[in-house]
Formats: sequence, structure tokens, C-alpha cells
Amino acid sequence: MTEQQVMVTSSAGLHARPASLIVQEANNYQSEIKLAKDNNEVNAKSIMGIMGLGVSQQTEITVKAEGEDEEEAVAAVVKLIESGFDE
Repeated sequence: MTEQQVMVTSSAGLHARPASLIVQEANNYQSEIKLAKDNNEVNAKSIMGIMGLGVSQQTEITVKAEGEDEEEAVAAVVKLIESGFDE
């Protein structure tokens, strides 16, 4: 398993548009990808799961992946989140 923490800097946190972008990116990989905040963990390929985490600006989350392309998957999702979704 590969995991990395990342700070959400997007002004509105992970609302519908950023969540959909994460799902699109996560679906490019075979690995099982999860986002975790506090004690909650959701599938990064589920827009409702991501929005259900209630991630706001300046919240640290963990991106986890397990599978054949886990390192690439975590790096890509972290890079997307760090970009601030071009907002």
C-alpha cells in the first residue's frame, strides 16, 4: 500500500467539481484508491463518497492506494489536489 498526506487548498474544499475531477483521475488507474480524513475513509472513485467526507479548505487528507499502479495513482491524485483544481 502506498499513501501520502496532502493539504486541500481549494477555497471551497472538495465540493462537486473537485470531487468529479478526483473521480476522473482515479478511474485512470487499476488500483483501489481511497481518501481518508480523521477516521473516515472513502473510495476515490465515488463522487458521493468524496463529498461525504466534508473536506474544507486547509484540511489535511490522506490518499491511499493498493494495486499494481498504486504509486502512480497516489502521485496523480495528490498532484491534482495540490493544484487547487485551477480555482
